[in-house]
Amino acid sequence: MHQTIIREHRFFMRITRWLLVGAAAAAAAVAGFSLAVRLEHPSPQLASGTWLPQPRPIADFRLLDTRSRAFTRRELAAGPTLVFFGFTHCPDVCPTTLLKLAQINQDAALPRARVLFISVDPQRDTPPLLAAYLHAFDPRFEGLTGDPQAISALAANFGVAVNRVELPGGDYTMDHSAVVFLVDDGARIAAIFTPPLDARALSADLARCAPYLARARPPRS
Repeated sequence: MHQTIIREHRFFMRITRWLLVGAAAAAAAVAGFSLAVRLEHPSPQLASGTWLPQPRPIADFRLLDTRSRAFTRRELAAGPTLVFFGFTHCPDVCPTTLLKLAQINQDAALPRARVLFISVDPQRDTPPLLAAYLHAFDPRFEGLTGDPQAISALAANFGVAVNRVELPGGDYTMDHSAVVFLVDDGARIAAIFTPPLDARALSADLARCAPYLARARPPRS
């Protein structure tokens, strides 16, 4: 009787041990599969924006920076960039957005990130005016202006709607999409952030994006 109890105890111990080993192997397989999915399909969970399943390439363009130097897609690919379309005579949306981007720039949530402001009003936004305007928010901000057709083509490439609205007395204003784009250092749109923007939430989102940007970086030729 005593020997029978010992044999049964050993049998149940072997069964338990194999069940534990099997459970551990299954858990490892699930974890490995989840990691593989994350690596193959990077998609950070964002609170204030959308990470694109496939980064959207930006067509080549040629504009002028605030020092009247040529700025092309090649310069855009120098590092991760937050891109915002607007104009210096904007009464509210543009300055509000730039103030929030200045705060995010101070937080340095996304290392090496630049802020690039692209004017949709090149008729009034000359390089010197653009430089003075952006300097008031953050001296590190960069700005672009230039040929109206080139700006229209670039805005369309980003999916930004722009419309000139005539005002009484011969003046005008510009209606435009108030979206902030995260461009990776392959000059591709990686994420889109839509208003209303919250600086704290956007800063946290950019910190979440940082490792995915590194993972998705295309090889240099």
